[in-house]
Amino acid sequence: MRENMKYRLLKVSLLSVTVVFSMLANAVEQSLDKVSVIVDQGVVLESEISDLVDGVKQGAIAQGQALPSDRALRTQAIERLILKSLQMQMAERMGIQISDPQLEQTIGNIADKDNISIDQLRKQVQADGLTYEVYREKVREELITGEVTRANVRRRVYITPQEIDTLVNLINQQGAEQAEYRLGHILIAVPSGATEEQISISRGTADKVLELLNSGSDFTKIAIASSSGPKALEGGDMGWMNVNSMPTLFAEAIQGEKQEALIGPLRSGAGFHVLKILESRGVEIVEIEEVNARHILVKPSIILSDQKAEQMLQEFRTTLIEGEEDFATLAKIHSEDPGSALKGGVLGWNDPSIYVPEFKAALSTLKKDEYSQPIRTVHGWHLIQLIERRIDDATEKRKEDRAYQLLFNRKFNEETDTWLREMRDGAYIELLDKKDL
Repeated sequence: MRENMKYRLLKVSLLSVTVVFSMLANAVEQSLDKVSVIVDQGVVLESEISDLVDGVKQGAIAQGQALPSDRALRTQAIERLILKSLQMQMAERMGIQISDPQLEQTIGNIADKDNISIDQLRKQVQADGLTYEVYREKVREELITGEVTRANVRRRVYITPQEIDTLVNLINQQGAEQAEYRLGHILIAVPSGATEEQISISRGTADKVLELLNSGSDFTKIAIASSSGPKALEGGDMGWMNVNSMPTLFAEAIQGEKQEALIGPLRSGAGFHVLKILESRGVEIVEIEEVNARHILVKPSIILSDQKAEQMLQEFRTTLIEGEEDFATLAKIHSEDPGSALKGGVLGWNDPSIYVPEFKAALSTLKKDEYSQPIRTVHGWHLIQLIERRIDDATEKRKEDRAYQLLFNRKFNEETDTWLREMRDGAYIELLDKKDL
C-alpha cells in the first residue's frame, strides 16, 4: 500500500473529528463523527455513510422496494462517496466552482420543471427531512461533479461518420415500419403490347392529368373520370398503407414528400401513375426557415466613433434606396467582415438562429430586398439587406443530429464508467473501519 508521509500525517490529523460545545454551562467534549475512509487528500466521514444509507432506505420504503443487507448497502454507499470525493478533489484542482447565482438559477429551474415555487420546493425539502441549506449544497455538489465528468469524458468520445450513417439507416428503417400514408392514385393504362405511339398518347394523357391537378382540379373527380386503377370509383383513394406494404415504385417515389404533394407520372408495366399524398402519420418532417442576406460591417475605433459609424451606414442606406450606389461595391470597399466583404457582403443561406440576437431580430422584420436601419451588435454596426427567404426540409439533418446524440450519450455513459474506474484504481484509498475491510 502506497502510504507516504503526507498520507500518514493526514491519517493522524483526521482520524477523529471532535466538536466541543457548551451545554448548560458545562463544557463537554464529545466525539460526534469520525473518518471512515481516507481518499487521496480527502476523507469520507462516518456520518456521510450513515446519511446516504438512511436516505436509500427511506426511498426504498416509500417505493415499496426490497433492499439487500445493511452490509451490502454500506459497501455501495462507501463506493459512491469515494468516487464523489475524488471528483470533488479533481474539481478543486481544475478550479471548477458553482457560484451562488448559478446555484439559485438551477434550483429555480428545478422548481419550474415541477411547476412549483421556490417556497413550495423548500417545504418539500424540509418534509423529506433535509434543511434547505443542506439541499442547496447537495445540488451544488451534483453540478460540480457533473462539470468535472463532462470536462474529462467528453474528449474521450469519438464518433465516426460511418457510425452516424449506420444509425441513420436504422432510424429510417424503424421509421418506415411506423410510417403510413393514405394515397390518391390515378392510373393511365397502357395496353399490353402497346406501340410507341400508344405509349406516347398515354404519357400525354398522364401529363395533362398532372397539369390539371397542379392547377387546382379536384383529384377525386379526375380519378373517377380518368383512372383505370382498381380504386377509381373511390376517387382513387387507396386507403391507409404502411410504406413497406405499398408497391416499391410508390414507396420510393413518396420518400421525403409532404402531405398534399403530387407525384408522377411514374412508369410501370401497367401504365403511368399519378399519386397524391392525401394524409400521412408516423412520418417526421422537420422544416426550418433559412435566409440569404448580405451586410456591411463597420467597426468603431479610436479614429471612427460609434456615432460616426452609425451615421456612415445611414448614409449608405440612403444612397442605396435612391439607387446611387451598389451594395456589393460598398461592401467590398467598406465592410470589415473578412468572410463576406469580397463576396459583396453576401452571407449565403443560413438558419437565422446562428446570428447574434440583434442581427437575427433585424432579419426577422425585413422583406425581400429591404434594407435594415443600422444596427449595433457585439461585432460593430451593420447595414443588412434581405435577399431571400426559403423553407428548407431539415428532416435528414435532424436524423443525423439525433443519431449523433444517441451515439454520444451511449459512448459518454460507457466512457464515464471507464474514467471513474481508472480514477479510483489510481487513487490512494484506505478503509479505517475494520468492518469495511
